[in-house]
Amino acid sequence: MNCRSVVDIGGGIRHDAIVGAARETEPTATPMRSWTVLTNHGRMLLLVARDPEARVRDLADAAGITERAAQSILGDLEQSGYLTRVRTGRRNSYVVHREQPFRHPAEADHDVGELLGLFTHEPSAPPTAP
Repeated sequence: MNCRSVVDIGGGIRHDAIVGAARETEPTATPMRSWTVLTNHGRMLLLVARDPEARVRDLADAAGITERAAQSILGDLEQSGYLTRVRTGRRNSYVVHREQPFRHPAEADHDVGELLGLFTHEPSAPPTAP
């Protein structure tokens, strides 16, 4: 509903205004929530599997997170047994343990190598000799 009113805009000046018109003519936008299927932990594990010698800075850039967040996630993944950090001079490289099961009980009967194989085109586990 539009209503005409007189608004005092200061200094004794009065302004004739229509109140409410802008609210009625502007469409109401529903904000879209942004999310992805993979968590940052899953994404970092994939990135390390693709390039085990990548710098933390490069991994963070590729994941779209801060370097500090990337370091924290790599620490979580290492502590949980999904990767091992190998120090070579001043650089780190990583060994991904593809045989580790997923953490959630609903997926615990699968190893992470199955997921990594989809994105890295590598088998989830090395073939066993007959």
